[in-house]
Amino acid sequence: MASVILKAQELPPPPPPPPPVTATDQVSKADSLLQAGRLKSAIAEYKKMYNQNRTDRKVIYNYACALSLAGQADSALVYLYKTVNIEPSVAILTDPDLLAVRESESWEGFENELISALNKKTGNSIKDVSYAKSLWKLLCQEESLFYEVGIAVRNLGPDSPVVTALRRLQSWQNSKNLEELEGLLDLKGWPAKSQVGSQAASAAFFVLQHSNAGAQKKYIGMFEAACRNNEGNWQQYALMFDRMRMNQNKPQRYGTHYYLDPAAGNTNELYPLEDEARIDEWRKEIGLEPLQQYLRKTGIRYEPTKGNAK
Repeated sequence: MASVILKAQELPPPPPPPPPVTATDQVSKADSLLQAGRLKSAIAEYKKMYNQNRTDRKVIYNYACALSLAGQADSALVYLYKTVNIEPSVAILTDPDLLAVRESESWEGFENELISALNKKTGNSIKDVSYAKSLWKLLCQEESLFYEVGIAVRNLGPDSPVVTALRRLQSWQNSKNLEELEGLLDLKGWPAKSQVGSQAASAAFFVLQHSNAGAQKKYIGMFEAACRNNEGNWQQYALMFDRMRMNQNKPQRYGTHYYLDPAAGNTNELYPLEDEARIDEWRKEIGLEPLQQYLRKTGIRYEPTKGNAK
């Protein structure tokens, strides 16, 4: 069983399906073209939409993302500035669609202006700017290639060699991210929400979540200490602790994970628990809802052993 689980961890999972469209959030023709990877046509449609309404932040931002994905970094930056003037958002700093802009010579100036706007808006919530910049970059890189993998899966199928190649590239990037994160953590410690903001602080969790049991075990204590000081996220801690236990071929403690590999167990069933009788006690200690309440929301199947059913 251990070899099966480890094999499942060698490659990142494919991207999740897009959320369902609601009546109040219809997908435009431009958005559909963008998701299909038809960038030239998507850019033309976004341009039309922008010319019809030059104050629609969502259209302007998506237009910038499409331009960036097409390699038109300078043009994308023009519309990113327009987006920030309407409403600055830290999400811009972690969006993998904007990697081309990140790699341009103009990025640093734009990033500094955006950080200034964010600090003005939030009362100087980003204090350690240098650390935050490194973490935003890591989070952006951690989410890279999901757009491309999604297109390949939809058009070629999940077993396509193109998908496999892209996922191996993701795995290589994850290894590079982990190496960079370890250097940061060893130098500066676990990122505190009060110093870098909650989104930058979450980068450490996401990078380690996609790593290995050794790295997770090395930093789980540091993560727990940050949570106990109200500088970390307990839900993310539980997810990382349980993933670490799975990577060690041990039962999980907090009940956050289902089977990751169909060969090991059904992927909609809860992964084995360390102690059924104490799980709600452990979850309550870190502010999590009871297991059954959590499972009803996630759709994960779980049948307690006789004597532990609640």
